[in-house]
Amino acid sequence: MAKVLMKGNEAIGEAAIRAGCLNYFAYPITPQSEVAEYLAKRMPEVNGVFLQGESEVAVGYMIFGAAACGERVMTTSSSPGISLMSEAISYISGARCPAVFVNIMRGGPGLGGILPSQGDYLQATKGGGHGDYKMLVMAPDGVQEAVEMTMLAFPLAEKYRNPVMILGDGLIGQMMEPVEFPNNLNKEPTNKDHWATNGMDTRKSKEKNIVKSLFLDPKVLNDHNLTLKSQYEKMKKQEIRFEAYNTDSDYQILIVSYGTMSRVCKTVIDNLKIQGIEVGMIRPKTLFPFPEKAVYDAACKKSCKKVVSIEMNMGQMLEDIERCVKGKKEVSWYGKCGGDVPTPEEIINHIKLLLK
Repeated sequence: MAKVLMKGNEAIGEAAIRAGCLNYFAYPITPQSEVAEYLAKRMPEVNGVFLQGESEVAVGYMIFGAAACGERVMTTSSSPGISLMSEAISYISGARCPAVFVNIMRGGPGLGGILPSQGDYLQATKGGGHGDYKMLVMAPDGVQEAVEMTMLAFPLAEKYRNPVMILGDGLIGQMMEPVEFPNNLNKEPTNKDHWATNGMDTRKSKEKNIVKSLFLDPKVLNDHNLTLKSQYEKMKKQEIRFEAYNTDSDYQILIVSYGTMSRVCKTVIDNLKIQGIEVGMIRPKTLFPFPEKAVYDAACKKSCKKVVSIEMNMGQMLEDIERCVKGKKEVSWYGKCGGDVPTPEEIINHIKLLLK
């Protein structure tokens, strides 16, 4: 298949259509507004539905309604917008409905700034809303991977009947790269007749399907949460994805980084190799489930002296890395936020300081 030069936001929109998503509800917020602009044109061309809600709160519950009917549905937003959707995300998770959320992160907290950031790691992986819920969270490192993860997100959401989040950043949304849309990721929807509110006549059934997250009996609610937990445990067994970079060398420093920041780190690793300094990297592609064993094994390699988390935030992934390493090696953080992306030269200087 020929590659097409596309902006990240537009490629995400096209990927959703190629994955069979014909329902898109959104509210504009930089730096992801081009997704809505693109799909406002494309959805009518494929007999799909695009609706701009009056707010992100409203959009969250539009997503809930479509997801409860078993339809493939997606929204895109950026950091403050996802915060406003967090209540709905908790409801959707509690009601066990499949849906896809894309967060093209900007700086925070508060209104922050419109430049790229990775400041929503904790919000995405630990749950920004209430209750014991989790989303499956994937972090692309560029436009091509954003396309692939978006297409993969819909069947994964249906497999676990759970929201899936694509956690990108402003750079991925705004950059242009050549992309292709793999045909092998066009997965047919799984059967929804046993749970979705898709009409008794449609499924030739006399039984009503009820989608809800309200369970007033404490035992029933506890059992329901155990069911949710079992799905998260399945994710941990089946859905961990990561990339190991230069880990076959005798590296002295292990970097853990994700998304756009990991691409800068690859340049760092390649440049340091020329200087005779070996550095390895584990790049989580899934932030939940987190590649715990991969990080632990890489940190415990005999040649490895220290582990460093490199992020476009104030060290939000650091506690997950420390949990994985289990005190076997010293773990530290380096990064910036607010749109000032660390340069390869800055990271190289920091790694050399770690080696002193």
